Amino acid sequence: MENNRLSQDEIDALLNGTSSTPDEPKAPEVHDLSDMERDAIGEIGNISFGSSATALSTLLNQKVDITTPNVTVIPRSKISDAFPEPYVAIEVNYTEGFSGSNLLVVEQSDAAIIADLMIGGDGKGADPSLGEIHLSAVQEAMNQMMGSAATSMSTVFSKKIDISPPRVELLDVNEEKGTDRIPADEMLVKVSFRLKVGELIDSNIMQLYPLTFAKDLISSLMTTTESPAEETTQDSDVTYEQPQEPVTPEPRIEQQHAPAKRQGKPKKAAPVQVSPVEFSSFDPSESTQAPINNLDMLLDIPLSITVELGRTKRSVKEILELSAGSIIELDKLAGEPVDILVNQRIVAKGEVVVIEENFGVRVTDILSQAERINNLK
Repeated sequence: MENNRLSQDEIDALLNGTSSTPDEPKAPEVHDLSDMERDAIGEIGNISFGSSATALSTLLNQKVDITTPNVTVIPRSKISDAFPEPYVAIEVNYTEGFSGSNLLVVEQSDAAIIADLMIGGDGKGADPSLGEIHLSAVQEAMNQMMGSAATSMSTVFSKKIDISPPRVELLDVNEEKGTDRIPADEMLVKVSFRLKVGELIDSNIMQLYPLTFAKDLISSLMTTTESPAEETTQDSDVTYEQPQEPVTPEPRIEQQHAPAKRQGKPKKAAPVQVSPVEFSSFDPSESTQAPINNLDMLLDIPLSITVELGRTKRSVKEILELSAGSIIELDKLAGEPVDILVNQRIVAKGEVVVIEENFGVRVTDILSQAERINNLK
């Protein structure tokens, strides 16, 4: 038993060894972002998600506001503190321009409202339990948002940036559900935006990506902002030197041959000869025959003729509810003349007939030339 006891030297060595443990949590600060880098990430997010708000507003037919982002760096071990509630995670990978992944995180209740608006609902009382159709609707909305963001980033970084189709999955960190979508890097950057959709949503939408990817974005942004300055300097040098070449010989000529004219009045320019323009005459017979010849060249072009019984508008929800035997009511009465279209332009009206067990249409009225021209506009 006595052999298992620690000596005083061993105890001191252990105490000295454990004295370094309080410094371990400070290690992430070495790989943190500076204030300037946080501002750069925030500016990139502000520009990209500004266009995303416009795309989402068009899809939902609601006013969408996304405010200036808040940038923080969190260790992966603390991810449960950052996302305590159930969320919907949308994973996007960059396929061109950058190499990395981006995780867009939305609260599950907000995703349910977006899905309900996408399928034709009013967004009120949306069921937070998302089905397959609702997840597909959210995926399409996020696809439009991230596509617009990638387009804006292409403008910022002056290069083509493309993304993969997004993958949607429910994220519940406490139950370890969907956590495989979270980047495996130790340090992650969280960019949080305040999202407002009409009077329905006032919440946060967040981006999550590796710290190394954030460093790549900042480095590329700095390179892009520095290169135009160099080009401007070179152009300014060229424009400064060009006027000196034709100017230097002229004063020498005046000093040798006509020094008195320098202080005198400027020499008058020679009068410019102006004469009326003459147009060649056109033969009326040739002008009338030309359109006929041109029309002959177009007679063999095939055109698509379509007979339209009527039209109607339905929401995505109503379309998904269609089944065999469903009846769709059109905007025309029974027996009303149908529209005859040539290359999707109305040119005449007619009535439907049956010709030996085949449908046909009898032309009853042809639009005037003025009406047909208006339809082409």
